[in-house]
Amino acid sequence: MATERLGVGETLEALNAALGPGGPVWFKETHARHLRARDFLVPRRALQARFEDGQVPEHVFRAVSGLQGPGVAPVRACALTPAGLALQLQRPVVFERVLGAVAAYASPASTGPRVVLHCPALRGAPGALRLSQLRAVLVADHLARALRAQGVCARRVPAVRDPHMLTFLQQLRVDWPAASPTAPSTGTLRSRAFAELSPAPDAGMLPPGVLGRLSLKELVEEQGRAAGYDPNLDSCLLTEDLLSALAELQEAVRHWPEDSPPSLAAAPGAGAAGCVVVHVLSCEDEFQQQKLDLLWWKLDDQAPPRQKHLVCGPVKAAGAAMTAPEYYEFRHAQVCKASALKRGGDPAQDPAWTEIAGVLSVATIKFEMLSTAPRSQLLLAPADSSISTKGTKSGIFVMYNCARLATLFESYKRSEEQGLYPPFPPVASLDFSLLQDEGEWLLLFNGVLPFPELLSQLAVMVPATPGLHLPARTETVCKFLVQLSMDFSSYYNRVHVLGVSTQPGQGCGGKAGGGGGRDQPAPSPAGASAPSLRSDVCPAAASEGRPRGAPRGPGSAGPPSAEPHLRPQGLRSGNVHRLIDWKANKTPHMLLKAWSHNK
Repeated sequence: MATERLGVGETLEALNAALGPGGPVWFKETHARHLRARDFLVPRRALQARFEDGQVPEHVFRAVSGLQGPGVAPVRACALTPAGLALQLQRPVVFERVLGAVAAYASPASTGPRVVLHCPALRGAPGALRLSQLRAVLVADHLARALRAQGVCARRVPAVRDPHMLTFLQQLRVDWPAASPTAPSTGTLRSRAFAELSPAPDAGMLPPGVLGRLSLKELVEEQGRAAGYDPNLDSCLLTEDLLSALAELQEAVRHWPEDSPPSLAAAPGAGAAGCVVVHVLSCEDEFQQQKLDLLWWKLDDQAPPRQKHLVCGPVKAAGAAMTAPEYYEFRHAQVCKASALKRGGDPAQDPAWTEIAGVLSVATIKFEMLSTAPRSQLLLAPADSSISTKGTKSGIFVMYNCARLATLFESYKRSEEQGLYPPFPPVASLDFSLLQDEGEWLLLFNGVLPFPELLSQLAVMVPATPGLHLPARTETVCKFLVQLSMDFSSYYNRVHVLGVSTQPGQGCGGKAGGGGGRDQPAPSPAGASAPSLRSDVCPAAASEGRPRGAPRGPGSAGPPSAEPHLRPQGLRSGNVHRLIDWKANKTPHMLLKAWSHNK
């Protein structure tokens, strides 16, 4: 079996090349309705612009149908339709190629330049953190995770010194380093700064704590104006805080952390010249950060030439102004209230729900802050918002389906250990032609296959984007997670994944694409007592005698509520990454289904 990773980008590139000279015209289908008939399409208008009367030459049909190459998905058929030139892949082969090497779709594609992520909002205390600064903190954490997933060494600055800020970051599930007892020395920077100080006739009128005034005008004119720095920058008041911030940035650029990969540390360009510094900040802090950038270039001849700003737009909350901790407490109270209404009683009395409520609160806040492009203004209406477990656009919905996946894999692993399932056979022995349900192809084609490219966009964009500003697209990951959760939830509620079917005449796993009841425990081996498996039935549904996912009655709509199904082990803070971490899930559910059919 070929082991190279199939890619959407590689396939599109080969398809466009097969059409001959001209711009790219192929696009990947994403909607379930279109994927029933095709996977890629050239619209009719594009064909008419490329070929006379829109008639595709025979040699183009042959080139597209016989498409091959590294990372190129195998083609099954190509035909001219009313919509345009439609192409369908050899889906069983794609299933086998992808699921047979699924870990490759979570491993880093390549390594890139070293990136220093600087979030100046973390130098203060949490009580002074504005909502726009909270947004910058969450964007910086998101960017750090995405870069590390692509094998990029991303160092985070500043190291947090305030213990209250560290506690708040832990509440937010933000992974950020704490400061060491010894701070970087500012001696060299101080000496250079005093040598550069401008003669100030008003020196006696400088504010307390200001060491002097440094001119920045020449730097703006020489290299800042073209990059996009504010032309009104002419001078900077030098303070101890500025020197300390510069010393920490200087340390991050010049010295690799101890856990950095040796190959990266020894690579050419491992110094400041091969480093990109990304300042993630709120729009209110940008002018001050531009001063710090120019000051760094003025006082350090080895300062990195590439500094970029990822500026987060303003966050407006209707009603009374809130600090970041106040907003967290507000959302946390809403989650607890929703839980109390759903479960009855006081969830605070349940220790397991203390952690769950924190995770759901953080998921809600992160999706609110990251689902809009960082540069855009974000409008919040906390007083008018209610936390619902039935919506499909929120972090709670994503976490709910994450818990589903965690429970599914845990149940399979435990059942295998108890002898309910034999050891999993080699992937090459599975019959992937049995995966004919539309939902299965939707999960693979829109979920697994494009996932590496989704993450690599950020890693490529950081060094390649020209100018000062970095247009990060955090909302694309949020949309991906929501859509993946919706597709998985729909599939999970229709199709048996583990166990035997409740419908007569169906074997283990049920018929491909079949609906009906939920999964039931597999029969115990002869002579063995039936073990106690985690129920795949909602407690509330079980009390009514109906399977989970079955209609609740006339007028019911939306996905089932998350809360009755959640288990503490299914909602640990790291599990949200398992939803898209195909490497961690060694046996994707489609493999389990293909195996059960093969049985």
